[in-house]
Amino acid sequence: MQTQDASEPAAADGLPLLVAADLQDHLLVASNDLDRLQRLLEDASEALMGHFTGATGHLDAGALADARQVLGGAITALQFQDMATQLIGHTTRRLRGCADRLARDAFADDEDGAAVVEDVPLRPNPVTQDEMDAGSIELF
Repeated sequence: MQTQDASEPAAADGLPLLVAADLQDHLLVASNDLDRLQRLLEDASEALMGHFTGATGHLDAGALADARQVLGGAITALQFQDMATQLIGHTTRRLRGCADRLARDAFADDEDGAAVVEDVPLRPNPVTQDEMDAGSIELF
């Protein structure tokens, strides 16, 4: 545990302000990284639409087996995107809630008591599945 230098001001809970500020910065950086990941997933979702278009082309050409394979891959990818989106949203809310509470409690940023700090989700993880196999897909 870090010892507090007598010259370093402490937050309301005794945590040195520099440590609290550093922790808040890390939480917000992680939250921003999750936002970028969300945008990447959205791009991947758009690419999936290309799979559906390709499958339509196979159907038009009478290649039913190829179309089934392409559609199966697209459905699996959509399920992955849905689960990843849920997990990113959950984690982002947890990180931002922690950063907000840290700002309110450690930095006394809420003199008038008007700060709104969203409660962190109680469930540790909204997604229980940790792998994706084509045969294990359950549609919503």
